[in-house]
Amino acid sequence: MARAGLTAERVTLAGAELADEVGFDQVTMSQVARRLGVKDASLYTHVRSLEDLRGRIALLAADEKTIRIAEATSGRAGKDALVAFANTWREYAHKHPGRYMATQTPIQIDPELAAKASGPRRAVELTYGMLRSYGLAEPDLTDAVRLLRSTFHGFVALEAAGGFAHERSPQHSWVRALDALHTLLEHWPPSREGDSS
Repeated sequence: MARAGLTAERVTLAGAELADEVGFDQVTMSQVARRLGVKDASLYTHVRSLEDLRGRIALLAADEKTIRIAEATSGRAGKDALVAFANTWREYAHKHPGRYMATQTPIQIDPELAAKASGPRRAVELTYGMLRSYGLAEPDLTDAVRLLRSTFHGFVALEAAGGFAHERSPQHSWVRALDALHTLLEHWPPSREGDSS
């Protein structure tokens, strides 16, 4: 029998909170059960497996991050939107490191859950919409999305790992990186689709 008040949403939130504390890859069903004060078996009424829980955490985090980015970039375009987007991405990674890693980890997510989740789709829409304000179209849009994701994720991952030991503040480098991205997006090089180099 399911414990009163225990739901898939509560289990997912407990897992997300735990991920922020111990790391996404360290979350176990036993730890989540202890956090909720229930036996391990009680969780399986609400989530099928650890992989299912991981997928639910990833979708929760994608929703949270996307809502924050949408609010930050609303009414903005060009560099203002780029900076707001990037800063919100980085702030979310700082405040919720476990949840953030869930959004960057390949996970087999239940197709039914994924179909209902708006976060991942909205994230794509927001990113492509921001880049269209720079006048980009396909295939350049996809290339630019990959560049932004690589830059943002690379920076926050190195930052989290203590990879910026130089005396210059990472914040200064972050601001300069966004300046450089803005300049590049404004002067995006012409496509060389026939060139395999």
